[in-house]
Parts: sequence; C-alpha cells; structure tokens
Amino acid sequence: MSEPRVIKKYPNRRLYDTAISSYITLEDVKQLVLERAEFHVIDARTNTDITRGILLQIISEQEEQGNPIFTSEVLAHIIRFYGDTLQGMMGNYLEKSLQAFVDQQHLFREQMRTLIGKNPLAMMTELVEHNLSLWNSVSERLQPKTTADGDPDSPIAPPESPPAPVVERERKGRKIRDS
Repeated sequence: MSEPRVIKKYPNRRLYDTAISSYITLEDVKQLVLERAEFHVIDARTNTDITRGILLQIISEQEEQGNPIFTSEVLAHIIRFYGDTLQGMMGNYLEKSLQAFVDQQHLFREQMRTLIGKNPLAMMTELVEHNLSLWNSVSERLQPKTTADGDPDSPIAPPESPPAPVVERERKGRKIRDS
C-alpha cells in the first residue's frame, strides 16, 4: 500500500500537495475524498495534523451551499455530546451508523443492477410484454364464452332493459306506489 499524500497548509492559507508539487484548493481536497485517496493535511509551521479541520471546513461549505445533510436539531444534539460522558462513544456510534448506511446503499445498488441487468430497455420490453399478456388473459376471462341464445357464432343479444323503479311516496300518512 502506498503512503498517504501529504498536503501542507501554509500560514497564507494555501494548501500545497507534495505528491504533485502544486498548490490546490479545498475543492481539490474534496475531490481527493470523493476518489477515496488517502491523504493528510499538515500545518507547515507546526507540523501538526489538521486533516479533520480541513474536512470540517469542506463540510461547512457544503452545508452552506445547498441542501444540508445536518439539520439544526442534529447539530445541536452533536454539540450537546461534547463534554458528556458518552462523547467517546458518540463518534464511534456515528462512524458505525454511517458505515452501515453506506453498506446498505451499496447492497441496494447492486440488487438494482442485478434486477435491471445490463440492458434496461430489454427489461422494460419484457415488462410491457408481460403486462400485455396479463391484460389479454384478463380480457378473455371477462368476455362471455357464449351468446345469449347459446350459439357462440350468433351476435350477442343486447341486455334487457331494467324494470321501471317502484317509487313509494306518502300522501296524507298513506303509502302510495307508483309503477
């Protein structure tokens, strides 16, 4: 396994990637994260590891730009854990929860790829054909096998008109039937 990249942060706030011998931006560091590259950000003056601070800065910028992941309530809960006896457990819990979420997402995506296959158009065609055959089957079952006179070749007789409704009304306390 290769050594993690070293990025030095200078007092002028510039980040210098020693692997490519060039200055980079926070957006470049974000890209390294997305590519799953291993790196450490080191303060050039004190030689201390400030990777977490840089990552928090990237998260902060992302939260301000668009749809945030963390609600104010979630952030307040996290802040309340600082100094609490459970503080040490909270980081481990969040890390394991996020890993479980990532694993579930990966599994879901793999299942969808397996379900869809390599050609989504072929799957859609199969689905349409299956639905069409089901529709034809249901349609055949709903059509009468024979006509009203029992002859399958003769046209179907129209249904008889329903009898006129019987209306009952009251006139001076007596019921009267109209037909």
